[in-house]
Amino acid sequence: MKILRLGEKGHEKPAIIDDQNNYKDLSSIVQDFNPKNLNFESLEKIKNADLSKLPNLDTNLRIGPCVSDPSKFIGIGLNFKDHAEEQNLPIPKEPIIFSKFTSCITGPNDPIIVPKGSSHTDWEVELGFVIGKKAINVSIEEALDHVLGFFLVNDVSERDFQKNRGLTWDKGKGFDTFGPIGPYIVTTDELKDYQNLEMFLDVNGKRMQTGNTSKMIFDIKTLVSYMSSCMSLHPGDICCTGTPPGVGENMKPPVFLKGGEEVVLGIEKLGQQKHKVIPYKD
Repeated sequence: MKILRLGEKGHEKPAIIDDQNNYKDLSSIVQDFNPKNLNFESLEKIKNADLSKLPNLDTNLRIGPCVSDPSKFIGIGLNFKDHAEEQNLPIPKEPIIFSKFTSCITGPNDPIIVPKGSSHTDWEVELGFVIGKKAINVSIEEALDHVLGFFLVNDVSERDFQKNRGLTWDKGKGFDTFGPIGPYIVTTDELKDYQNLEMFLDVNGKRMQTGNTSKMIFDIKTLVSYMSSCMSLHPGDICCTGTPPGVGENMKPPVFLKGGEEVVLGIEKLGQQKHKVIPYKD
C-alpha cells in the first residue's frame, strides 16, 4: 500500500492511495503516521478496512512529510561505491552513521531554505525506510521483518558545516528544511525490488544524479542489523541510506544551491519531489 499525510503543516491527515488514485482519509482508523501508529498492527487495520466507505481527500492538498515526529532520523554516509570513488575516498569497511536533526523534516514539495551564511548547500537523492517494529541486535536474516516501508529522501547537506566545522557531519545535515521525505511510504510487501530501483536528481532541468539502489555497499538488511547493534530502533524511526554520484561538491567546478533553483528528484516506484530553493532572509 501507499500511505501518506495530507494537509497544511501541523494539520496533516493520514491517507492511503487507492486503486483509482484517490486519497482516502484514514483518520477514523489511525490518528497519524507517527511512532505510536507506524507499526504492523496499524497496517493490518488499514488492510482490513473497506476503503470505498472512507471519505476522499482533495488531491490538491499539500503533501506533508510521510512520517510525523520520528524519534530518530539516521543517515548513512558514503554507501554507494561510485559516490565514494568520485570523492576519492576509501570504500567504508563498516556503515558510516550520522544523525539528521528531526526538526529538518519537511514535505516532498516544500521549499528548501539555504541556511544563513551558507555557500555550500548540496543535494542528495536517497532511498529511505521507516521502522515498524522495535529492533535490538537483530540478525541480517531477521532485519527486514522490522522495516515497515520505503520512501524518497533528499538528504540536503551544507558541505562546509559538514566537513570543515568540527569532527562530526551532523551540523551540516540538520538545518531546517534539509530533510524532505515522501511523498508516500510504499510498504515492504509491495516493494520486493527495493534493492534494484532507479534514482535521479535534476537541478533546473539538468540531470545531476543517476543511480540505482543496487550500487549500495551495505544493503538495507545489513544496515538495519548494524544500526540495531548500535542503538535500539523504534517504530517511526527513519533512515536514509546513501546517495549515488553527482552531488554538487564533486562537479568541476563545484556547483551549490544559492536560491532560485528548482530541484526535482525521484526513485522508481517511490514517486518524486519538487523543491524551490529559497535564499536565507533575516
